[in-house]
Amino acid sequence: MNRRYRKTIIAGNWKMNKTLSETRAFAEELKPLLGRPKWCEVVLCAPFVNLQAATRLFKDSRVSIAAENCHYESSGAYTGEVSAEMLKELGVKYVIIGHSERRQYYNETDFTVNKKVKAALEAGLRPIICVGESLEQRELGVTLELISYQVKCALAGVPAEKMRHVVFAYEPIWAIGTGKTATSAEAQEVCEHIRTIIRKLYGARVARSVTVQYGGSMNPKNAQELLAQPDIDGGLIGGASLKADQFVEIVNAANQD
Repeated sequence: MNRRYRKTIIAGNWKMNKTLSETRAFAEELKPLLGRPKWCEVVLCAPFVNLQAATRLFKDSRVSIAAENCHYESSGAYTGEVSAEMLKELGVKYVIIGHSERRQYYNETDFTVNKKVKAALEAGLRPIICVGESLEQRELGVTLELISYQVKCALAGVPAEKMRHVVFAYEPIWAIGTGKTATSAEAQEVCEHIRTIIRKLYGARVARSVTVQYGGSMNPKNAQELLAQPDIDGGLIGGASLKADQFVEIVNAANQD
C-alpha cells in the first residue's frame, strides 16, 4: 500500500448471498466490531434487493455501499436490468464491473465492461473494474499480455479527469472461491503491471493515484502479507466478507501503521 498517493479500499463482495434479514443482522454485528477505520475505506457490495436497506443501515458509519453490477444504458427495454442512475439515487457509491463470474456465466465481454465503466462514471458511481487470468492462461505465460488488453479495453474513452474515481481489482480466476491464493509476489507483479499500463495511458501522476486491489481469496491469514506489497491497495473480498469477524480482521490488517 502507498497511502501517500492513493486510497486503501477493503471491499466485501457478497455475491448472491444474504437475505434482507441477514443483511440487517450482519450490520448489527459488524458496526460495533468495525469502529472507525483510520486508514482504509470499507465497502460492502450487496445484491440489488439489499442495496436500499444496506445504505440505510450503514448511513451513520464509515461503510460505503456498492452494487455488484449495472447495465450500460440509462433506461430502456432491458427486462431485469438495473441502471447506474438507479443505483446512484439509492445512495450507492461503488459498482463492481467485469467480475469473472459475470464474464464466465453471463457472457460479459471486455467491450460491455467498457460501456458499463463509462455509464457508471457518467452517473457519478465509482467502478471497481475486475481483471484477471484463468489457470490455463497463467500456465501459457500470457498473464501480463491479457491484463494489458483487459485494462486498455476497460479504459477506452475514459478521460484522465475521471480516473480518480476508478478502482481496479486483480482477481486471478484460478484463485476465486478455490482456496488458492496468488503468492504476494505474483499478486504484486500483476498489480504493478496494471499501474504500469495506466501510466502509459495517462501518465505517472494519474497512475500512482489509482487504487488497485487484490481479489483472489484474501482472508485474515494472508491479508497482511498481501497488503504489505507496494502496489496492492486493498482487497475485493469474497467468502471472508460474509462473516463479520473475518471481514474486520482484514480491515484491521489494512489499518496497521
